[in-house]
Amino acid sequence: MRRYLQFAASVVALLGFTDSIYLTIHHYNATEVPCGITGGCEQVLTSTYAEIAGIPLGVFGGIAYFTAFALAFLSAYGNELTWKLFGVLATLMAAASCWFIFVQAYYIHAYCQYCLGSALTSFTLFVLFLISLGTKRPMDVS
Repeated sequence: MRRYLQFAASVVALLGFTDSIYLTIHHYNATEVPCGITGGCEQVLTSTYAEIAGIPLGVFGGIAYFTAFALAFLSAYGNELTWKLFGVLATLMAAASCWFIFVQAYYIHAYCQYCLGSALTSFTLFVLFLISLGTKRPMDVS
């Protein structure tokens, strides 16, 4: 069961990676993203909160999601340490997503559907890890 969760986490992490890369490309091309659901994407993505030291948050998200993908994928092939590291990363990503949703709600007063999608992806990774804690690990065969 845990292996299926690890493969599922790999797929979810790739979705988050795709979202992050999409936003990063739009940032560096200075093009607007279509925003039909929430209507506040440009307000969020061009705010002072959208960058750290001049680097768009999408870059950091891309790094985090790619790392999550690699850790989950490696763990599906029996590396327990990578799954523990994945759990730490997924927890940090979910916490960061909570902060970014707070910033959108209370400082920017607008929501970006891509950012909310990324938050959903981060929360999904965290939940997959939590579920895995209740599953049995494959027995070592010596």
